[in-house]
Amino acid sequence: MVQYNDMVQALKDLKQRGFDMDFSLLSDCLYCASKSLKLKPEDFTVLETHRFESIDSSPDNNAVIYAISSTDGKNKGVLVDAYGTYAEEMTHEMAKKLSKT
Repeated sequence: MVQYNDMVQALKDLKQRGFDMDFSLLSDCLYCASKSLKLKPEDFTVLETHRFESIDSSPDNNAVIYAISSTDGKNKGVLVDAYGTYAEEMTHEMAKKLSKT
């Protein structure tokens, strides 16, 4: 797996590799506003995970990028999440799917 120095580099490279959709996290699915697409946990696979920590170890500046593909392979994109931000707002199935990485 590719190692990135920062989030900007990671997002740029992932986009060049076809991960061109931007997903947001809802309680029970991933959502891409530009395509009005919702993916339930059984509808996607996390292909890569890239974690970034701030130099000062401040938890407010830590983030993770998930490279996501729909199970049919037709839709690829990224989900950017701050560590633990949505932990209480996700269904068990979504939390389980994203924590496998």
